[in-house]
Amino acid sequence: MSRTRGRLARRYRRLLLGYPRQFRRARGEEIVATFLDLAPPGRTRPTIRETANLFRHGMRCRLGRPNSRSVVVWAALTAIVWGLFGGAFASRLGWETARPLPSAAEATELFSGVLGQDTTGRVGVDPALFVIYGQPLGSDNLHVLFSPDAGEYQQGRAMVGLSGPSRVAPQALVESSRAWLRDNGWRVSDVTTRNRVECTSCDESTLPRSAVFAAWRGDDVLNLDISLGSSLSPPPKPGVTDHSDETYVYAELTRAAPGAVKPFGVAGFLLGMVVAWLMFGWASRRTENRGRTLRVLTAVLFGLAAVTWWAPILLAGPSTLRHHTDEPHPSWHPMWEWLGQPALAPLFVVGAGAALLALTASALPHRHVPSTDVRPAG
Repeated sequence: MSRTRGRLARRYRRLLLGYPRQFRRARGEEIVATFLDLAPPGRTRPTIRETANLFRHGMRCRLGRPNSRSVVVWAALTAIVWGLFGGAFASRLGWETARPLPSAAEATELFSGVLGQDTTGRVGVDPALFVIYGQPLGSDNLHVLFSPDAGEYQQGRAMVGLSGPSRVAPQALVESSRAWLRDNGWRVSDVTTRNRVECTSCDESTLPRSAVFAAWRGDDVLNLDISLGSSLSPPPKPGVTDHSDETYVYAELTRAAPGAVKPFGVAGFLLGMVVAWLMFGWASRRTENRGRTLRVLTAVLFGLAAVTWWAPILLAGPSTLRHHTDEPHPSWHPMWEWLGQPALAPLFVVGAGAALLALTASALPHRHVPSTDVRPAG
């Protein structure tokens, strides 16, 4: 065999890595020889079509059960959901490259400029980029991630809330804060209004309203919520707006997702998909010719895992999308929140436990029962 044909043969063999090892040992050289016979003289590498064909058939072969179509659907659902989980976990690693939150002094200076009044002593800054109940995640509160309170795991922020009487009318405060931000190099979103309280049976005109807008500069993201009162409220007196003791301004500063989040997320998504497909295929081939009881058990366990993994995504994804469209969001919420994590982490744990049981059942040894067919001699 010439050097060119030998190089091409090696490249075909590498493409066969998509097939299970047992299949490669039994049919690998036959497949390579077939492709070499069909290749024109001088070809040094497989074509794109040949590469895609070998990859597609190799991934399908890893699932076994050649007459089943549903196995491909279940494998795809498992691979996609684990790709999403892998991307979310990897994106969290990418968040480690973000700048820390500003100090209390830096945040106070910013908020005082935006709101046009001294905010000294009113500013709070979380101790980490992500906190749960205001504290960094650690060994002492890790268990909360797997409890009904897991949704308290949120992005850290610097924040200020102003309450009591204000010397500035609400609309004037909206306009002055937006002007200050633009003058200092911030990009400012449009203003949207929303109800400050939820009440499905109330008259909309009687509910207090807020003006909400966002601003961003570099990796800083600022969100402001300024109370407007209700449409039936009496007009404010010149120079004085009495808000009693309620918070009439709330502002928070967070960090935008750093540049590493996207490539980390894509890499984690692809890795998660590949690993899940390979593991699912291994379990499928292991149970293909086993007893009915084991096949039913593993199918039920994998089905339970798929349902408990997808349910949080189907619940959280649309609601998070509505939240993003209802209010300005220069920086989207972290990927795991779109997957309902960690708020619905208990469901994820149930699914992981079911999948682990299914893999354990698939790994149980079994005896090979020789065929009892009797073939006549000759």
